[in-house]
Amino acid sequence: MTSHKRVFAFAVLGIMVMLLFLSCATLQEITAAFANLKRLQFKIGQVHGFRLAGIDISNRSRLSDFTAMDGVRLFQAFMTKRIPAEFVIDVLAINPNDGMGGSPRTVSTLTSLESRLLIDGSPTVSGNIDRAIDIPGTGQESTIPIRWAIDLFEFFGNKGYESIINLALSLGGANRNISRLAIDALPRVTTPFGEIAYPDRITIVDREFR
Repeated sequence: MTSHKRVFAFAVLGIMVMLLFLSCATLQEITAAFANLKRLQFKIGQVHGFRLAGIDISNRSRLSDFTAMDGVRLFQAFMTKRIPAEFVIDVLAINPNDGMGGSPRTVSTLTSLESRLLIDGSPTVSGNIDRAIDIPGTGQESTIPIRWAIDLFEFFGNKGYESIINLALSLGGANRNISRLAIDALPRVTTPFGEIAYPDRITIVDREFR
């Protein structure tokens, strides 16, 4: 083999070794990015701004708390087979990538939280975040508001008028019970390698971070 061919062969070998090294390093970085992504945890926080057929029910506990005019308005909505509700659910998120335990401290940017709202275990309407939200690697809670609009009659009309009103009061009234809510979600987060979606959907509840 001539000297030129030897130089060329060593150069090719060197490039191959370097590419292999870079590929291994990149693979490790991608694996770490996925691992950090899956460490994000979510939990339902508070429900607020609940309006039923345009009526603020946040300070109401029972059907008798409504004025006569409100009662007429709600019953008319029921008779038209449409009882719209609008509210916000605050989802709490924790990013434990705080630089402890050998993993680098990272800020995760949540670009999407495509969600389906479950009420008493029944799937209803879909929702998402309004904008990208940064979740700093501090281990502290970040609040992610999701706005919802749902026609309660569409999903629960067969239960009757009082049951629908009591359901709304249970979800967004003065004595709200958010344990009746869950969110089936697919988070998407930016990484140094672009946007990555969770490999599986998650169920967000109020009892614990998941």
